[in-house]
Amino acid sequence: MSTGTGARPALPPGAQHYSSSPRFTEVTVPAKLTGLHRTKPGVWGRLVVEEGALTFIEPGPAEYTDRLAAGEVEVIAPERPHRVAVDGPVVFLVEFYRE
Repeated sequence: MSTGTGARPALPPGAQHYSSSPRFTEVTVPAKLTGLHRTKPGVWGRLVVEEGALTFIEPGPAEYTDRLAAGEVEVIAPERPHRVAVDGPVVFLVEFYRE
């Protein structure tokens, strides 16, 4: 379930996949991902939940949160501060795309 306002970003046409993170679990998720961070200019992320669930958070005046379950994805726009919250069993990865 998501909270917040506004349309969520979509990968731009022609975005090309160039890298993926390893698969992370509730045990192996790096602190960097649970703390506030952002992608580089021109780099899009695609958070892919394979098993379990986690919460994606984009803080700010119009904070956005989304509880993602297995099979769901979240597109992350370049340079947007965000983090994930893990509170149970999960397997996920992040795919990276360039415009």
